[in-house]
Amino acid sequence: MIIKKGGYITQRHLNPAQLSMEFGPRRATMLTQGADADQEPTRPTWSRQIEFTLAGIGCAVGLGNVWRFPYLCYRSGGGAFLVPYLLMLVVLGIPLLYMELTVGQYTRRGPVLALATVCPLLKGVGIASVAISFIMCTYYNVVITWALYYLFSSFQAPLPWQNCNNTWNTPNCTNHATNSSYSSTASQEFFKYKMLEQTSGVEDTGVLRWDLFLILILAWILIYFCIFKGVKSTGKVVYFTALFPYVILIVLLINNAQLPGALEGIKFFIVPVWDELLSVEVWVNAAAQIFNSIGIGFGSLMAMSSYNDFNNNILKDTLSISIINSVTSILAGFVIFSAFGYMSYLQGIPVSDLAVDGPGLVYVVYPQAFANMPVAQLWAVLFFFMLLCLGLDSEFAMVEVMVTSLMDQFYKDVIHIFKKKELFVLAVCFVACLFGIPCVMQVGIYVFQLLDHYTAIVSIMFLAFFEVMAICWIYGVKRLSANLEEMNGNKANIFFRLCWLIVAPVLITVILIFSIIQFKPARYGEYVFPPWAQGVGWIIALASIIWIPLGAIHTLWVLPGSIMEKLKLSLTPYALNEKSNMPYYERGGPSGNPPIAVISPSFDLPEKRPAETYF
Repeated sequence: MIIKKGGYITQRHLNPAQLSMEFGPRRATMLTQGADADQEPTRPTWSRQIEFTLAGIGCAVGLGNVWRFPYLCYRSGGGAFLVPYLLMLVVLGIPLLYMELTVGQYTRRGPVLALATVCPLLKGVGIASVAISFIMCTYYNVVITWALYYLFSSFQAPLPWQNCNNTWNTPNCTNHATNSSYSSTASQEFFKYKMLEQTSGVEDTGVLRWDLFLILILAWILIYFCIFKGVKSTGKVVYFTALFPYVILIVLLINNAQLPGALEGIKFFIVPVWDELLSVEVWVNAAAQIFNSIGIGFGSLMAMSSYNDFNNNILKDTLSISIINSVTSILAGFVIFSAFGYMSYLQGIPVSDLAVDGPGLVYVVYPQAFANMPVAQLWAVLFFFMLLCLGLDSEFAMVEVMVTSLMDQFYKDVIHIFKKKELFVLAVCFVACLFGIPCVMQVGIYVFQLLDHYTAIVSIMFLAFFEVMAICWIYGVKRLSANLEEMNGNKANIFFRLCWLIVAPVLITVILIFSIIQFKPARYGEYVFPPWAQGVGWIIALASIIWIPLGAIHTLWVLPGSIMEKLKLSLTPYALNEKSNMPYYERGGPSGNPPIAVISPSFDLPEKRPAETYF
């Protein structure tokens, strides 16, 4: 089939029943039948569509919902923070998630080939998303390791952080929080001196924490058995890991709400301080929280959606994932602050004097609340098992990005070397586990903080900016809307088109600029990282960002023609697909139909389709 496509060529394979609009309006001028006996196996799909929805919810709902959102809410005006948060959900979170799921489902590829398809010039954005997801999965699993450590410790009576009568406690240990900077609580000392055996700074590496290292291996074993069969195994796991945390959250809320002082904590959480809305930082924090919580730019949801049925209703999944994610954050806020109210009642100090930031929220402050509850061990086991579930499905989503992208690009090579996909997944998990070893040394908390600061804060903003530019502006809203019509029968409505075209790019640009202006060097508590460590942090950030310019240079290098012709082709969808990297039968067509070659002539094609096709 020969189709004019604006001056570039591509050869692809379409099923007759599904040939219509693709990446914008087009005109078909000639049909030719073709046959190919050497087709790769069709791309696997979710056994049931609810499995993708649950996997998406599990990916979006993570530990950040439990510690990051409640912290931002109370720091940014309590209930007033919900105004910009919910507004950003509507105009930023939902439209951009809709955009990512559309691209993933339509191209039937992970972020690398999907971005190379829609905007060859910025194909490096897809590679960068894989790089950032891999870096994050190496240290995010350490948080799961901590959850397992606390879970195992919760079976002791009394809880090891319940009093100061332990070998690791210092003379300054106290059972109750105080305003003194010279004392520390039993839960603080358990986290710092027992579990982490924390050194004085990043300069002092210390030794390997063997018990944490063994638990890290256990965590990776759990991850492997969640994803080793691809969507077939992941789809079964998410029925439990995505749903069970809600059971525990509701049980904890019912228990906490009956504790004395709980109402004061909840009031602190939701009562608006309207003056805070005048701060630009509050609005930027709301947008950033929506962005990071849903996972825009990380590639996880795009990779997962590539296993959807071609005609799946994307809007339904988009609304389910984004709304449930935000509802979970608010529910977690009630659970956390009802416990904080109880602690302030017991200790006679305001809720505002409790340290509630980062990992300390769930590994220091909340365990301290358990210690004073009836049946402390029960609530501790439930809470840390919930953290384990929240962490697991977010973690295997990040690993799946790497697996999917490498399988898409190098299917034949991977199968030739590893023979089975299961062995390849094992190799990816093994390498990621090795990279996580520094985080389970005595210096680990500093390595963790450095990685998190320069990956989750610095890199993701640049990545998100270029992804939105590539899809919303260069690829174009018109093409994206036409893709939706081909899959679901309806184009995107005016609201989504306006958000894609104007609102989202403007907001992302503002967030990026504000993040640069307000950038602060990494620190952990009162400890400020030395200049050489900050330099290492920037190298970590560049490990993902650098792929964006490198990808652009490579695209311009391989495309034919003059500089201007190269540039024009680099902004044209499918310009890199002249070797038929993306057979259409994998994008939803029944495998029984004979393929149809689609060619847009601008320069010569090979006389026959290349024998090698990537899965």
